[in-house]
Amino acid sequence: MSDRQQITSGSPFESSIGFSRALRVDDRIWVSGTGPVWLDGTCPEDVGLQTRRCFGIIIAALAEAGATLEDVVRTRMFLTSAYDADAVSAVHGELFANIRPAATMVVVAELLDPRWKIEIEADALIRSTD
Repeated sequence: MSDRQQITSGSPFESSIGFSRALRVDDRIWVSGTGPVWLDGTCPEDVGLQTRRCFGIIIAALAEAGATLEDVVRTRMFLTSAYDADAVSAVHGELFANIRPAATMVVVAELLDPRWKIEIEADALIRSTD
């Protein structure tokens, strides 16, 4: 039977919705949709800063699960406007220039919080060090 490690970020949505920020089972990690909110509930207006905040939360969740960005094999980015794609792409490109995971970027009608311009998911696979 596989061990199941649940990672929390302290988001109030985790308990009310019933999900984990990330879940690790064996060598696989799934990071849930991550919005750009600071612990005090604030959210930057700039989509580039929102993207960096999402990835900051994702990086922390990966670290707690024993992984890094280099272990990411897939990202999914949900934007509320196609006009934000260049700013989001710039941050993603900076972080993943040498990693180059499979990636999807889609435009959606809206996200859970109307301040959010982006929400990001990530999947990781921890490679064996043998």
